Amino acid sequence: MGGSKVDIKTNVQSARLTPKKIALYAAIAVFLVAAPVYFQSVGNVFMVRIFALVGIYVMLALGLNIVVGYAGLLDLGYVAFYGMGAYSGVLLGYVFQKVVGGPDAPLAGLSYWALLPVAALMAALTGIALGTPVLRLRGDYLAIVTLGFGEIVRIALQNDIFGLTNGSAGLPRVGEFIVPAAGQKWTFLNLSTSTFTFSKDLFWYAVVVALCLLTIFVIRRLDNSRLGRAWVAMREDEVAAAATGVNIMTTKLWAFSLGAMWGGIAGITYAYWVGFISPESFNFMESVLIVCMVVLGGMGSIPGSIVGAIIIAGLPEVIRGLAQSTALSRFLTAEQASRIGDYRFLIFGGLLVVMMAVRPQGILPSTRRARELTSEEPIIEEENTDLWEVEHKHDLPHKL
Repeated sequence: MGGSKVDIKTNVQSARLTPKKIALYAAIAVFLVAAPVYFQSVGNVFMVRIFALVGIYVMLALGLNIVVGYAGLLDLGYVAFYGMGAYSGVLLGYVFQKVVGGPDAPLAGLSYWALLPVAALMAALTGIALGTPVLRLRGDYLAIVTLGFGEIVRIALQNDIFGLTNGSAGLPRVGEFIVPAAGQKWTFLNLSTSTFTFSKDLFWYAVVVALCLLTIFVIRRLDNSRLGRAWVAMREDEVAAAATGVNIMTTKLWAFSLGAMWGGIAGITYAYWVGFISPESFNFMESVLIVCMVVLGGMGSIPGSIVGAIIIAGLPEVIRGLAQSTALSRFLTAEQASRIGDYRFLIFGGLLVVMMAVRPQGILPSTRRARELTSEEPIIEEENTDLWEVEHKHDLPHKL
């Protein structure tokens, strides 16, 4: 009982808004608004695109964090839901254009906003369809099945099995295009004349930030709900959770479907922002990178997933951009800068190995996860001690 009281008190204190937290959130809000606007004002569209790209990966990391961090289910095929959202959004966009009277119709620009919940629902239903037969598996077996599912989806898209995806050539086809979302303006920011207008990338950055905030809000509510507590109980011990009345299969399906839903939202947003999608954008290495974001930042931690996405998705692009400019030209050649993306998997793999050895809870672990790992340290230390030393530890002289 004493331990539970401490946990409840700690959770309440961690959720309370202190002056330091308010100042931190205000500083982050100012940065999220000022930095992209500044880069747009000086014509550095590359940095604005990086901000939007990082936001997409933040959504993906937060969605996978539901599955891996909260529910403890290792999903190596998460990119399949990402691709499902992208392709369903584009294909249904063609249908929407025909319904409203063509791509030039006044309502054609509403396709993204109308299909956003549809893509999310389709990805969630795909998660349920996959999870129903395979979630009885555990550990490595579940990881292998989800990995295979992700590859099956990619190969199906690449081979154009149903005649819809245009194979490796991607979508849209020649002569077709994705109608820009309503609200998008093809203008630029010019501070010298005191006019403020959004560019394409700045517009989509604002959309991505709004979706990220919605994702954070929903996940925080889920974490504090009965379902969130059931996820944690199931992650720690399925047998004990089932004994307390938790429906294991239903709880797993909720995690799988909700995680897939956010993958679908990120997918359709990416498709309408970039204006082109192909199967190569949804390969296995994308799933690996998203898993790395969750593990590196801290499983079960919202700030950790955000930091992991910034490091893994944003940092290599920033370095590549700096290397191609004059900032790092004295240290890296143009050829070396173009190959930074080839080495990032090696670097991130080594970084994960170091993190598992030095800080297994991640860079910014959740308070609950940090307490779990800390409470196990004395037990592990005692297990590594000889039995005679444990039985006579009070009789041994203290070491100076």
